[in-house]
Amino acid sequence: MRTLSNLLTIIAFGSFAQTVSALTVFACEPEYGAIAKAIAPDAQIFTATTHQQDPHHVQARPSLINRYRRADIGICAGAELEIGWLPMLQLRGNNPKLRDGQRTMIYASDVVELLDKRESVTRADGDVHAAGNPHIHLSPSRVILMAQHIGQVLSEIEPENRTTYLDNAAKFETELNAWIDANQSRIDRFNGTKFIGYHTSFRYLYEFIGAEQVGDLEPVPGSAPTPGHLASLIETVETHQPLAIVYTPYQDGRGASWLSDRTNIPSVELSYTVHENQSITELYESILSTLEHLANGTH
Repeated sequence: MRTLSNLLTIIAFGSFAQTVSALTVFACEPEYGAIAKAIAPDAQIFTATTHQQDPHHVQARPSLINRYRRADIGICAGAELEIGWLPMLQLRGNNPKLRDGQRTMIYASDVVELLDKRESVTRADGDVHAAGNPHIHLSPSRVILMAQHIGQVLSEIEPENRTTYLDNAAKFETELNAWIDANQSRIDRFNGTKFIGYHTSFRYLYEFIGAEQVGDLEPVPGSAPTPGHLASLIETVETHQPLAIVYTPYQDGRGASWLSDRTNIPSVELSYTVHENQSITELYESILSTLEHLANGTH
């Protein structure tokens, strides 16, 4: 005869099992994990990188391969952003669901239109992507398209949850658009603003707020700032008077600090992607607040 304790354990376990989705999502970057979480909050979501990691350079360690092997759906930027490590995961993980060409292997570059496409790229061009700039998550319109696509694919994987996934994708769109509408005047303030950047990490942010990057700390994309190149940017700063010199948490801020010290233009580590448990909308709010502090001279 089962004891009361055993029965309670069985009941509790059964209740837990019913509330946890068996769906497992492998997101290459934090932003895609955040979108997936908004659409499928009960799914098991693993993100291969953090907000402090350069998504170009990730080690295909055994634990990462194991996560990849067990996933039902993969979501990545594409446009060769993950070319240095994702192919190794695909080879060693050997997950038929996450092979290129499968409906369950989603690349943002296949879903949305990318900026800065090139007809050809040579080694002299540095770390650029012929298919276009892959850092699309700072473009609300493109993020919404990704949410819609992910919701549709998830509804196909689990048709019994189709309504939930599609409703959550629609809710994601509504909430993001509501934030933009409520803050449009704050966003418009930065129309025409100029920045010195590091790589083209914030290309889609500049498009969103109507700003422009007038100088790059990298002499060639993917290469570290050099003293000679930094010195040449002093004239760029004097000519364009940018609001700030910005870089991501995973980029070396010493070049930005050097240029800031010699031009009196503030340098700032600007949030690039979501932190743990942060939503896409919260990321946008964080970035906008930082820009406002810079514009007000209070950063």
